[in-house]
Amino acid sequence: MKQKWTTWVLLAVFVLLIGGAYLLYQVLGAGAQPGLAVEGGAATAAPAASPSAAPETSAAPSPDASTDESAGQDEEQRTAAPDFTVYDAAGNAVHLSDFVGKPVILNFWASWCNPCKSEMPDFEDAYGEYGQDIHFVMVNSTDGSRETVDTASSFIEDSGYTFPVYFDTDYDASVTYGVTGLPTTFFIDSEGYLVAYAISALDAETLQTGIDMLLPADG
Repeated sequence: MKQKWTTWVLLAVFVLLIGGAYLLYQVLGAGAQPGLAVEGGAATAAPAASPSAAPETSAAPSPDASTDESAGQDEEQRTAAPDFTVYDAAGNAVHLSDFVGKPVILNFWASWCNPCKSEMPDFEDAYGEYGQDIHFVMVNSTDGSRETVDTASSFIEDSGYTFPVYFDTDYDASVTYGVTGLPTTFFIDSEGYLVAYAISALDAETLQTGIDMLLPADG
């Protein structure tokens, strides 16, 4: 009986992960054009869009269309970042939607993940420079065994990092975004729309590229 129950639990987790991956595929494929790509383990800027294709995230109205009509089309083309629930160190629920109003850099990580640790100094530097303008949502993949709130918190404290950390103890965020590898990073604009994403560790230059996509050119 116990073996059968364990099998059903594993099957349910598998279905959730597949469902999350499918949702993410739908989200990214339906509207958002990723502005970053990871090739050969190094993050690089993605190729520019074809001149004949207008960026789907652009808010600029077409010359032969009214501003209202273009704005409506743009809203339809952009894709909202799916909401989720994680927890702060005190156990308070935090939702991605709580951060609408400023851009968000959403990063999935774990303290046992060496690529995650390699990019964290750059995230810390970016947080020090842009923390007033961008929400850094550093989501720890807290599975309760390999990674716990205590081990993750100790790592952050010992490393001297000051960016905000949240704990995905219910795996709501990871399943919602179909995250099956760490680190994974999403760039979300101030209205809550997906702008770009990257899989694997970012270097400082690529992280800056993502930040530049989120902030006004004069910002």
